[in-house]
Amino acid sequence: MTRSPVSVDIPSLLHLAETARGAGGYERGARLAQQAADMAVRQGNKRLQARALRLLANQLIKLGEYERAARSADLAISLLETLGDEAGICETRTFQAQAYSALGLQEEALTALGGGLELAQRLGDNLLLFWTLNRIGTSHCDMADWAQAEPFLRHAHELATGEDLGDEATFCILNNLASHAQGYVKALRALDDFPRAEAELRSGLIYARQAVDAARAVAHPFRKAISLGNLGMLLGLAGDFDAAAAQMDRALELSATHGYRPLELDALNDTGELFLLRGDLPAAVARFAEVLQRASQANEPYVILLAHQQLSAAHERIGDYQSALRHYRDYHRIERLMHSEVANHRAKLLTHRFELHNAQLAADKARLEARLAMLRSHELEAEKQALQMRATELGRDANTDPLTGLWNRRHMDEQFPGLFRHAQETGRPLCVAIGDLDRFKNVNDRFGHAAGDQVLRQLAAILRGGCRPGDMVARMGGEEFFLALIDTEFPAARATCERLRRAVEHYPWHDISPGLAVTISFGVGEATDVGDHHQLLARADGSMYAAKRAGRNRVEPVAGQLARAEVKLRDPVLGSPAG
Repeated sequence: MTRSPVSVDIPSLLHLAETARGAGGYERGARLAQQAADMAVRQGNKRLQARALRLLANQLIKLGEYERAARSADLAISLLETLGDEAGICETRTFQAQAYSALGLQEEALTALGGGLELAQRLGDNLLLFWTLNRIGTSHCDMADWAQAEPFLRHAHELATGEDLGDEATFCILNNLASHAQGYVKALRALDDFPRAEAELRSGLIYARQAVDAARAVAHPFRKAISLGNLGMLLGLAGDFDAAAAQMDRALELSATHGYRPLELDALNDTGELFLLRGDLPAAVARFAEVLQRASQANEPYVILLAHQQLSAAHERIGDYQSALRHYRDYHRIERLMHSEVANHRAKLLTHRFELHNAQLAADKARLEARLAMLRSHELEAEKQALQMRATELGRDANTDPLTGLWNRRHMDEQFPGLFRHAQETGRPLCVAIGDLDRFKNVNDRFGHAAGDQVLRQLAAILRGGCRPGDMVARMGGEEFFLALIDTEFPAARATCERLRRAVEHYPWHDISPGLAVTISFGVGEATDVGDHHQLLARADGSMYAAKRAGRNRVEPVAGQLARAEVKLRDPVLGSPAG
């Protein structure tokens, strides 16, 4: 006899996911939370969808899936903003910031937490205030800013001891204070401030032992693993190596058993540090080599970076300077790659926020249009006209880049294929250009993101002013822009791009910030001899990159089109000679 499947509702799924999280079963909890979120989407229940996404983000962080956690938290906050749920937004900000921090986006993490702190204080909710202060403290720890982290963690500890905020809050702050002590002791010893280092070590050991006791009281494997690791490291810093090794071995066993990959790598690395502390350099090298191998297999760049640093130091102490130099070079190579990876995460984050913003605008527009349809049957003309105006505004906003006021990538993707087909069917000329600011990352790094935003807005004004009203000017994303020059032959399109290039080069950018200079590279092509609009865009994009390779600050035509254009100008059959 087969049993019929049991139907589970969203609240039940959320309860099961929270139960799994409470027991440290993060893989199962994440699956259940994702299932609940998907079901909420199908039912159109934004409140439960946001709840499920917040729970999902929390557990994905424990599993090391930081990018997915950040996307889940971003979407949850977007939904909660439409619901006006400030408490929910504040709570979700802590997970959003934790994911950002793990991705190296420290500035974004602290910005999110700043907004959360303001909400928690306005709401007068001590539990939300605790979690926000706790997360601000750990974000500063992630940046090795131990002195800045301390007051936030101690304030959170005062809140947790002043009233009953629950076992999770109590454990979390004790464990984070122990973790903070580890980093601070090492930093103080490096500064030869041994009295303060020893005082910090004594208090850290107290917090670590209290955290282990709190974890054991609720039989929570993740809490046990992370707190034992902190206790083991602090015992090692105190010189009690045998006790330290016992705690670290137990932390490693728990992490491996329950699939806590980030904790397992941390525990492996910490045992290598213990070997260094006790002077067993060959064992330290072997352990750090294992960490490097496993981190490389798991694609954990931060752990890979740390392993190369530790191996370089260990080989230098042994006297193997060739190996020390190799790992030193690898450390700096990975560090450069990580800077690029952080920039990539930042770009993905901005794209995701754009998509959420546009999706919300589209949903608002659809809702207003549905309301309009109902109003037509009741002849409520005044309200109908107001809603029509608002729907038009939302439609424009959904297709407009909010920073520059230009058309956005969505509008370009919707409208350009039609322009291309019209040109092909009628035989009328159409040219496209793709422009990309040269070394724009240097502008942001040297002059700040506010100056970078001003540059993008001014560039938009230059491009818009240099094109005709019927042309399409769009921001494709980041510092990349698109021009569709209607009824324009190739020589004229190239001349337009050259004029725009000069206008950008000679604009007084120093008015925005002293020493600022900006140039742009263009790739320009014509809608001839191409199969479809995708091919035309790809060729223009390729020419833009060719302009970059040729030295930047130049206009590069699509290969072959310049020669065809010159032949056309000379040949009386193809066209009249140029004047």
